[in-house]
Amino acid sequence: MEEKTDKENPIDTELVESLSLRKGYVRRPRLSWYYAPSFLLLWLALFYAIVIPLYYRLPDRLTISEESHRPGEFVAERAQQYLYTYDRIGPKVTGSYANEVTTVEFLVNETEKIRAEMRSDLYDLELDVQSPTGGYVFNDMVNMYQGIHNVIVKLSSKSSQSESYLLLNSHFDSKPGSPGSGDDGTMVVVMMEVLRQMSISEIPFEHPIVFLFNGAEENPLQASHGFITQHKWAEKCKAFINLEVGGSGGRDLLFQSGPNNPWLMKYYRQHAKHPFATTMAEEIFQSGVLPSDSDFRIFRDYGNIAGLDIAQIENGYVYHTAFDTYENVPGRSIQNSGNNVLALVRAYSNASELYNTESDDSHAVFFDFLGLFFVYYTETTGIVVNCVIGVLSLVLVGCSVWRMCHQSEEASLPQISIWFLSILGLHVVGFLLCICLPLLMAVLFDAGDRSLTYFTSNWLVFGLYVCPAIIGLVLPLTLYYTLLPNEKLSQAYQLQLSLHAHLVVQALLALILTAMGLRSQYLCLISMIFYGGALLINLVSTLHDRGYYWVPIVMFLQVLPFSYFCYLFYMFLVIFIPVLGRNGYSTNPDLIVGLLCGVCVFFALGFAAQLINMFRWPKLILLGLGVMTFIFCMIAVSDVGFPYRAKTNVMRANCLHTRRIFYEHDGSVSRSDSGYYFNYQDRRAFAPLEDSALDLTGLEPVANRCDDYVMCGIPCFYYSWCKWRQWDGWLPRESEVILPGELTLDFLGYTVLESGTVARYEFELAGPPHMNLFIQPVGSAKVDDWSFVRKMLDEPEEFQPPYQIFHSYGTDNTSLKFFIDMEKPDGIFDTPTLELAAVGHWVSFEYERDAEAKDFVAAFPDFVHVMEWPSIFKRYIF
Repeated sequence: MEEKTDKENPIDTELVESLSLRKGYVRRPRLSWYYAPSFLLLWLALFYAIVIPLYYRLPDRLTISEESHRPGEFVAERAQQYLYTYDRIGPKVTGSYANEVTTVEFLVNETEKIRAEMRSDLYDLELDVQSPTGGYVFNDMVNMYQGIHNVIVKLSSKSSQSESYLLLNSHFDSKPGSPGSGDDGTMVVVMMEVLRQMSISEIPFEHPIVFLFNGAEENPLQASHGFITQHKWAEKCKAFINLEVGGSGGRDLLFQSGPNNPWLMKYYRQHAKHPFATTMAEEIFQSGVLPSDSDFRIFRDYGNIAGLDIAQIENGYVYHTAFDTYENVPGRSIQNSGNNVLALVRAYSNASELYNTESDDSHAVFFDFLGLFFVYYTETTGIVVNCVIGVLSLVLVGCSVWRMCHQSEEASLPQISIWFLSILGLHVVGFLLCICLPLLMAVLFDAGDRSLTYFTSNWLVFGLYVCPAIIGLVLPLTLYYTLLPNEKLSQAYQLQLSLHAHLVVQALLALILTAMGLRSQYLCLISMIFYGGALLINLVSTLHDRGYYWVPIVMFLQVLPFSYFCYLFYMFLVIFIPVLGRNGYSTNPDLIVGLLCGVCVFFALGFAAQLINMFRWPKLILLGLGVMTFIFCMIAVSDVGFPYRAKTNVMRANCLHTRRIFYEHDGSVSRSDSGYYFNYQDRRAFAPLEDSALDLTGLEPVANRCDDYVMCGIPCFYYSWCKWRQWDGWLPRESEVILPGELTLDFLGYTVLESGTVARYEFELAGPPHMNLFIQPVGSAKVDDWSFVRKMLDEPEEFQPPYQIFHSYGTDNTSLKFFIDMEKPDGIFDTPTLELAAVGHWVSFEYERDAEAKDFVAAFPDFVHVMEWPSIFKRYIF
């Protein structure tokens, strides 16, 4: 039979196209590849147009001259005046005159000025300077304090009979060498201005407010423990707000709440002027990833009260350095914090819930959305919502697959289901690559001694970690679509299946995280709601079946979740990148940044990135991202990638100029030397100093002596120093370190107790305001008891020798008398039984450094901030 031509059999092409659209198998061409850069740049533009402005948005500073026109509002200018005076005091190390006397006098004097201005007809103001002594177990050490100081103010309404107090806390001490104007001077002056505003308010409040200015937080967390366990007002405190600073300036992040008591979050949602919070920050902080802690822990664990932990988080580069000064604290940041704290204090001091704060055993899920509004719901509600939205998401995917089958004549439901499962499996592979490729980059840079290249040039993370994450997320399905083309299902449908796969992964991830008890699953919930909404609109409007017409709806509804996820993970990068400069030598910091970038890409671009396959030659687009990664790698290994800059992005080094004396069992000295003990603060250790004028000849690892002496024979300061001591360094010095004082450990003798196998060794320790004891049993001996807190001995599974005792004092320098009971099965105590080291630290700059030490420290390059002081290490065997 002769074949008929088109001319002989005319067809209504318009009708065919209409039917084809309805049947879903029209082969619409992909968009040209050169549109892809514009597509990718669109998301980058959204980041800079939406995320960055909202993230850095701060209120205008209120001046003293404006106060009469805006009564009852926080006045940042007055707080800055307080801060200027505080800053000029200088470093405020616990035990120093500046901290224990000058700063205490400053706080007392300012409080008295407020008393003079107060509405005495409405309020009572009580002032108390506490000097507590005590101790507790903090992480891996016994943390003891003696005669430290708290300045405590109680403000109450004359008309109120409430016995439930609200506690507001900040600390006025600082790290050695740092004025502490950010950490935590900013919050000290915020509290002072809040105290003033509350004392002149025309409207009385219901519950008394206790303002705790604590003088030993950096020690760590001693003064808050002294207050909450010993002060007369402590037992009446029913809720608290802890105010911290993790840098200098920026917005104040609510990063811990509770425990339980979701009403605290309800009030925060209703009253915070500038909400900034996330459950994810709480879970990360409480996991111990960050090398920090706060007084929140003390109030929660020892006071058994619930509260909020709030901190400014910007510019962590100056945190605990000499550059944490008044000049680096923006007035608008003080205004932001003041607005929030004043509003919250007014709300909580009138909260009826403060009368009955019994825990309801429910956590809260909370987050701010781009700083525009605050979302809060209970954990139980979150579980229900996650399950409902997860099931609805799966139902919508099922409806879409059924619709594709109904619209396509060439593909059956089982076939489409199998294709979808294949795409789902490949998307899971893409998810793993999205996480693993940035981690691989982190491993490679660390192997080449190039970690922290982004420390100053933060924009490098885009090419080093974000681009590889995008490549990993999209690559498996790109290869699938190009190498195994499906002629039975339109490209538009296949592309929808890849987005559906991401929705299913989000639903499954939400269920897994919910089962694990992690409240950060709300991220999955946001993803599911916005894509599920887009899918529902497309199904109802039939755009689902009209080629790529469904894409604009998806993209439009992805703008908000994209903005939120970028906002959230940008915040974490702002926090973590400076922190990684003081996270120690033992871990690869790039792994954390790579992981954050990978997770960010998964959530922010999980749907949008798959649209790369909408363009022709998607492999070429991914190749372009690969080329960009290569270019950024070349930049990172150049001088641009050098991590440190003088004054703004400094390298940190802890250097103790140390004298060591090792006494044997017979009292003879087996070793006496001097040198510099280095506690490395970041992954690069001292490698960046190799080409400097600093003479490091003879530098050796501390680990070389760990088998010979207790605590490796070095004067590690806190538990964190001692925990990672094997990574530290020791540089011998020929001349003896000249110490500014004496450390004495007097052995008062031992007495064999009735059992015959236990002997009590008694000692007396005297020296500088910061001292350590390191206790190591010898041979078969073990510590049976001691005069310190017993917890470490009662939990041998968690605490093992050598034991660390940290002791500090304020103005009370009374010597420390203590005993250690040693048990030996044979009952013979005239042979070596106990190895004991006494360590003294002259931390404050009120103590003179010797000339050689000064010259050595001065030789460090200008991009290094050195925290240094003289110390002595005396080892004894009894």
